Formats: sequence, C-alpha cells, structure tokens
Amino acid sequence: MAEAVTRALGRAGNPGRSGHALSIRSARDLFVARERLAELFGVRDSSRFVFTRNATEALNQAIKGVLRPGDHAVTTSVEHNSVTRPLRRMEEAGVTVTVVPAGRDGAVVAKAVAAALQRKTRLVAVVHASNVTGSIQPIKEIVRAARKAGAFTLVDAAQTAGSLPLSLSDTPVDLLAAPGHKGLLGPQGTGFLYVREGVPVIPLIEGGTGSRSESDRQPDFFPDALESGTPNSVGIAGLGASLAWLLRKGVEAIRRKETELLEELLEGMGRIGGVTVYGPRDPSRRASVVSFLVEGMDPVHVGHRLEKRYGILVRSGLHCSPNSHRTLGTFPDGTVRVSPGPFTTRKEISRFLAALRVIAASRR
Repeated sequence: MAEAVTRALGRAGNPGRSGHALSIRSARDLFVARERLAELFGVRDSSRFVFTRNATEALNQAIKGVLRPGDHAVTTSVEHNSVTRPLRRMEEAGVTVTVVPAGRDGAVVAKAVAAALQRKTRLVAVVHASNVTGSIQPIKEIVRAARKAGAFTLVDAAQTAGSLPLSLSDTPVDLLAAPGHKGLLGPQGTGFLYVREGVPVIPLIEGGTGSRSESDRQPDFFPDALESGTPNSVGIAGLGASLAWLLRKGVEAIRRKETELLEELLEGMGRIGGVTVYGPRDPSRRASVVSFLVEGMDPVHVGHRLEKRYGILVRSGLHCSPNSHRTLGTFPDGTVRVSPGPFTTRKEISRFLAALRVIAASRR
C-alpha cells in the first residue's frame, strides 16, 4: 500500500480534468480501486461506489442527501456520532427520529427495528457491528423489514468492511458507508459511499467534476453526481493496492483468523479477576473489537499503562459513541478497547493477556 502511494505521488494528475498522461493514470487508479470495491462487495456496477474522505463524510452524505423535513428515520442506541449527530441536525430541520434500544450486549433485535417503522419512515440507519462491543447487528432481517415498509437502509460498515464477508447482491443494502483505513487496510483520508441504483440522493457538495463542464448543474450520473472537487487520487491508489491484497487473501480467511484470535482473547480475559468484558461472549457474533474495564481503575489509566509499560496500543474512553456507553452502563468514563487485526499474532494476544493480568492484580 505504501509503495502504491509513493508511486502515485510521483505521477499524480487531476483525474478527469485533462487528457494528458498524468491525469489519465490517476483516473485509472480511481477506476481500478472502484472496480475492486465492486468485486469485494459483489456489485456489478462499480460507478455506484462514490469516494469520500472517510466514513463520516459518507454517512453525512447519505443521511443529509436522503432525508427531508417531514420524513421519519429509525436508528439504534449503539450508533457512532457520525450517525447520531447528522440525525440530530436533521431533527432540527423537521425529521423525526426513533432510536431503538440495544441490549446490554450491544445488539439490537430485528423485530424491534421493524416495529419502529412507520408510514413516513424513509431511512433506517444501523451500524453493521458496534465499534464499542463488536456486536454484529442482524442487517439481513433489518433490510428485509425496511424494504417491505418502503424505507431505505443505510449501513455503517466502519468495523466490518474488509473483515466480515458482505455481499450487496445477497443483502440488498441501499446505502453502505465505510472508511478506507480500517478493515480495508488503506490510507487515512479515504472512504466510500455505495448507493444502490434508484436511491435518490441530493449531493452534499457540488462543483467541478471534470464532466459536463458547460453546465451550471451538477451531473446526475454516478459517481460524478456525488464526487465534486479534486479527489485524493494518491490515497485511493493506496486503497486500490490494499483491496487487491484483500481480494487475494479473501475476506473469509481474514474473518476465520480474527475469530480464532477473538476466541483466545475472550477466553483469556474471562479468566482474569476484576476484568469485565462487554459484548457477546461468542466470537462469531462480534467483529474484532473488544471493550473491557478493570475494576476500580480508570480506563484511560489502563490504556496508558498498556502503552508505556508494555508497548500495547489500545483506545480508551467513549470511542465517539456515547449512546453505546449509556446502553452498556459505562458512561461517562467509557471503556478500554482492544482490536486484533489480520496481522495480529497469537504471541501478541498472549503478551496482551499477560500485561492485563499484571495490571488487574495491581488494583489490589
């Protein structure tokens, strides 16, 4: 990935803005990355993938581009602020929002989401897997209920894209948002929004696209309809390289490895006195995210000790999802979160568990 970014830096042009070689090469980088996203998610038309700076921008585009005053939206109590804050802004603009509470494991019940649907429901926004507990939500059932009610579905795949198999032909999500720098293993400053054909989305930003420059109206075809301004062609070249690796490796193989690591991690943490783990105990029901607390210790202090004494990097606090912690009962301090990835080793899991044992014992 880093090599691809370096090469792209040496030949970067503005895609679609000229007919010279550098512009054409950068345009090809975007096209290749788009095609690989389509292959990864089982989509025929790669133009339906719109590049964004991150998942936050993609979620804002989806929410603010679909909802209008008088509409109704359904979401859950375990969403990231990238969903809750745009929805709050839309509430102020005349949209009504129903928040379906999740259980103490961070998972929602599909029937509860279906029961919240109304005649005016236009959008159901749900995270694929909680970024706090890792709980995988029943999106197939939610999508089915939403389609039956005539509502669109928006899935936040920030914790699952690239690490949990998802076919958009089998699960007909209308809008899917994800960052490039997490499970897709690409550079920061990249992300995408997938928009199913027939879903009307008003652009969040309008401007130069390199197409139909003679008109003062935004193009109505994809991806140009939602892609204005100079894109991060260098970052997207890196994302394209990461996607190529993922396609060779296979998301199923990555999922198997992470599930094995999760099983070892959860079993080990469960044997340490004074440590509380949040989310499902079954690793097959969660993404590769584990939140925990050490009894009597501030999560920030635990995270600091893991880094300074053992060189283990975790995240402590509210994880930009305060409602998730209200649901779990861990607000306002939050939790410590550890996230094994495709390059994590069993030796590193053992090292983390050994460090956590020492920290937990020191509380006495």
